[in-house]
Amino acid sequence: MTTHGAPPAGTAGAEPLVGGGGSTLHAFDSAVVLSGSIGKGHDSVAEACQAALRTTGVPVDVLDCMSMLGGAGSRVGTAVFRRLISVPAVYDGFHFSHLRNGTGVPRLLGQAAVRQLLPAVRDAVERAGERPLVISVFPTGVSTAGALKRERPDLTTVAVCTDACAHSMWVADGTDLYVVCSPLAALTVRRYVPDADVAVVPPPVRPQFYDAPEKRAARDSLGVAPDVRCVLLMSGGWGLGPLDRTAEALARAGYWVLAVAGGNAPLYERLRSVAARHWRVLPFAMTDRVHELMAAADAVVTSAGQTCNEARVVGRWLVILDVVPGHGRENTLHELVQGGALACSPDPGSVEAAVRFVFAERPEQPPWPVASPADWQKPFFDALSVVGFDAETRARRQRGITGGTSTLPSDEAAGTG
Repeated sequence: MTTHGAPPAGTAGAEPLVGGGGSTLHAFDSAVVLSGSIGKGHDSVAEACQAALRTTGVPVDVLDCMSMLGGAGSRVGTAVFRRLISVPAVYDGFHFSHLRNGTGVPRLLGQAAVRQLLPAVRDAVERAGERPLVISVFPTGVSTAGALKRERPDLTTVAVCTDACAHSMWVADGTDLYVVCSPLAALTVRRYVPDADVAVVPPPVRPQFYDAPEKRAARDSLGVAPDVRCVLLMSGGWGLGPLDRTAEALARAGYWVLAVAGGNAPLYERLRSVAARHWRVLPFAMTDRVHELMAAADAVVTSAGQTCNEARVVGRWLVILDVVPGHGRENTLHELVQGGALACSPDPGSVEAAVRFVFAERPEQPPWPVASPADWQKPFFDALSVVGFDAETRARRQRGITGGTSTLPSDEAAGTG
């Protein structure tokens, strides 16, 4: 089969894509995206896929695999995962020894989840129409889509993985195409399926980060002085690590700190207590202003994941907290290879030293490969052409239906000439 290459830095077009044996145009009348609400990263990828497909007139239904496990199942699954993450040695062992090697442990866990999810996903796909495209951005979704395809061989299934490395649960029989965000990720897919169709595209990033305000405007809206050193401090939707003590250490070192607790309510209260003692600390709970906070900051301190991509779009230095074990360690190494980033332990002293180094050395920030969400859609649609999705034809049909103008980028606008 074929690996379809990543676009060079600074361009939006992927290499021309040719599916193994050639693809035929499929009139997909809808799409179902399988996500998972563990953290926020999967949901942001699902949002990007949904927005892209809608520009071609395809209705998209996004399903949360965690919610479909049922109230008790979702709570248990989330609690177990959080407990594993909180004991790094245990999760490292599970990830590197079991998930990566595809042992019986993750297979049994995956089979149990698929049995629970399959009826709901089957119903959603049947409601979606005669020719739905099923896209999974969550590992359990990949397995569930593969199981459904055994019942319905006519289904087209795509896995979209933005992690630096794909572990065994990202791969399942019946997956027609794997969309990844680096050559390394492509090769890790091939560890399990050497002849898989794999396409490499830039990471998806939500639109608001491309439209982030200028630094001065962002600081004015937050009450941050224009000439101070300011750091955005966060660690995913769960607020992992001692962010309250880290915020205090950075404030004592003279930095302004925009500290985001995410959905971690106890951490938010601790950050409020720190802010009461240090006026340079501005605490936030779960917020939709992260793009604004990034624009106001000089550097972003965060765990490895989608936030790193967002910070790179805004053009901010990265200090990466090595706080997420397992796949988080792989993602951290990938961020370091890209440049413009430094890693540190979650210990407040280590963070403060890393931030001081970044401000002193001012590492060069690599350019982001696309200039807008519309530019990202071009390589994404190029990838989907392997399974017969013709975005240009769909866009023309959409223009005929609506009488409007398609938002699909032209080759000229996308920089592919």
